[in-house]
Amino acid sequence: MATELIGVRLRDARLARGLSVRGLAQSLGVSASLISQIETGKTQPSVSTLYSIVSALGISIDELLGVVTAPEPAAPPAVSAVVQRSHENPVIEMQNGVRWERLAVGDGSADALLVTYEPGASSSVEGRLMRHAGVEYAYLLEGELTLELDFDTHVLHPGDSLHFDSVRPHLYTNRGDAVARGIWFVMGRREQNQAMPVARGTGVPAEDAPISSAVEVLQAMDRLRGS
Repeated sequence: MATELIGVRLRDARLARGLSVRGLAQSLGVSASLISQIETGKTQPSVSTLYSIVSALGISIDELLGVVTAPEPAAPPAVSAVVQRSHENPVIEMQNGVRWERLAVGDGSADALLVTYEPGASSSVEGRLMRHAGVEYAYLLEGELTLELDFDTHVLHPGDSLHFDSVRPHLYTNRGDAVARGIWFVMGRREQNQAMPVARGTGVPAEDAPISSAVEVLQAMDRLRGS
């Protein structure tokens, strides 16, 4: 997906919430210049920055990708309705060589992604460990990927899989010289987001929330779709 289109959708969501560029930047702890450059398509966000923005704006990855979930049909759907061809996968190209391909959309209870890390790519260009709602499952198809989880480091190889609560601080890095690619599922994100206390008039967790800041939290990504 073109960086410009992602920026337009992020800008529209920000305006719909009545937030200024400066106000959004302050809530995330980033510069207003960075937000502006992302919205105008002049720069690509990192995985952690993208999570931070959609968290604060309360939008879903589906909305960002322009995926529309159709209402339940009166008649049984045709076979083609349950098949998503590879060339139809919505794609987000992110900063530092990370690529997300959104896999077939179901009932919205899981984020299903084919994720590619180019050599040297990381889920955070700043090297920050990220946290977000949900339970994370992944299976590495090819390459080598390093997972930093809490205080431990795990090197994943093809055929390795993982599972952990995504509120635990984590960071993915491709330290190898070949592309790393795997299938990711994030489950239960909506339920956890609904349980998070939210400060009045904001899209970030309250001070007494179990997770401390919008920079680290994937907050209410499905709010707009559910409204």
